[in-house]
Amino acid sequence: MTASAAAIRKGRKFDQVLEGARTVFLRDGYEGANVDDIAAEAGVSKATLYSYFPDKRMLFVAFARAECRRQTDEAEALVTLSAPPDCVLPVAAARMIDFTLSDFGRAVFRICVAESERFPELGREFYASGPALVRDRLASYLNGAVARGELVIDDVFLAADQFAELCKADIFPSLIFGIKTDFTPAERDRVARGAVEMFLARYAAKR
Repeated sequence: MTASAAAIRKGRKFDQVLEGARTVFLRDGYEGANVDDIAAEAGVSKATLYSYFPDKRMLFVAFARAECRRQTDEAEALVTLSAPPDCVLPVAAARMIDFTLSDFGRAVFRICVAESERFPELGREFYASGPALVRDRLASYLNGAVARGELVIDDVFLAADQFAELCKADIFPSLIFGIKTDFTPAERDRVARGAVEMFLARYAAKR
């Protein structure tokens, strides 16, 4: 257990504080978020907030971890880990794209980039509590598909990274450079289908 995790105390209003933090962090970013505003949004006193989270950094990491786990668990609920790749990968691609384009995904990316020099651990802890979990679970699925003879992959972690990057094609550069911020379902589907088709063209077992 990390020192940060050990310092966080859970209690009756823990989830209430996290929900208030979610609203304020997404609205104001990490630097702009004010503890007074978070306490007011959560409907608790500052003393109650600090009894759970000794500082704002710990509160942000807990918020990011909870949201990322929810996103990951929702994605897992949609797929069966023994289903074939042509069933699982389209769902995984759609979820990755939806996450990238979600208010949370955009906000956390902005926060981690903006605070990378002042709080370099924020990006690392967010990655470990969110994207790294998705990577590990996807790699685990790919291992199973290899064992079933459906895919041929030497390095499942590299393949998982490649799939994640394919799901960002066109969308992510457009977002970070401000070229485009809204994508229709058809545009999202185009990127998801392209990611799956290219991935399977490389790794699908030849029949």
